[in-house]
Amino acid sequence: MSIVTSQQLSRYYEQYKNTEVTFNKQVAVATGLVNRNVYFKVLDRQVPCIVFSASMTGARAIATVAPAVVAALKQANNHMALRWCFKQPEKVEPITFFVTCRPTGVAHYAAQHPDLQMITVEFTQRSPDDLILILGTLLEANANAQRRRDERIIVSPETLKKLGLESREATLVVDARAHRCVLRDLSFGGAKIAVSGSAEAFTGKQVSLKVMKADRAGEILLPGAVRRVDEVGGRNDILALGIEYAGDPGMGYKLIINSYLSSIRKPTTEAAKPTRLAATPSGISAATPGGISPAATSSETPAADLDGPTLTPEDAPSAEGNGTPNG
Repeated sequence: MSIVTSQQLSRYYEQYKNTEVTFNKQVAVATGLVNRNVYFKVLDRQVPCIVFSASMTGARAIATVAPAVVAALKQANNHMALRWCFKQPEKVEPITFFVTCRPTGVAHYAAQHPDLQMITVEFTQRSPDDLILILGTLLEANANAQRRRDERIIVSPETLKKLGLESREATLVVDARAHRCVLRDLSFGGAKIAVSGSAEAFTGKQVSLKVMKADRAGEILLPGAVRRVDEVGGRNDILALGIEYAGDPGMGYKLIINSYLSSIRKPTTEAAKPTRLAATPSGISAATPGGISPAATSSETPAADLDGPTLTPEDAPSAEGNGTPNG
């Protein structure tokens, strides 16, 4: 990860502080959120929770609220802290931090578990830099995926390293058949590749492009369609295919492209304008009102036993839709 300046963090905070991110599976993977290590701390109690959504000024989380937790919250004068945990690719240990907050709303989440609640909290201090960086990077990538959709990155040994990709070699899947191919350029909206075969085998076809992240860190799957087929160097057996991605590419891919484009071009004055984004499968939703500023750190304490049903990440809602909780 590149060095982040205080000016960049301030820009992220001012531009995106009230923009809410829904932590669906795609966003959780892209940010490295470790849901099993996230919890509310109320006095000496740890209340496991699943983060549903968050901005830099507040969050919504699903948790089991037993009577003992309610009593502890009253004793704490409605003060609590949300403990975050994120696994970072370049670090062995995950980063953890607390954000002090207070509840502003509680609603029943599941009828079969009356103690299971959707808790809305607002942060009572400015968010820690780690949270601002994680959410700000995500939101910037999502905005740039729209504003800089067609800016192309020529794939070379130098750009591969900056992109964090293992090789120019990739796999193109057409009609359930895999073809080895070579990446020529990439953008938020599509890719250009070189592949062996006949034009009839690819023209107008629905395809999936598979690229490998560096150090075998994972595979990125990019569904799309072939929009252009050209011969390469006068040879009819080597083709250059222009691929347009179907809808939004995955959040992990957008972060890769955005990181490279940000490294070669400073943000424009246009980028400093506040951005309010509609809810999408990528997990970005419209800004929600409220909140003071976010977060401080605190010491951790041993987990306390809680009454009521046990909550696990599998209990969390599928947030692939519009980011609005059910119930």
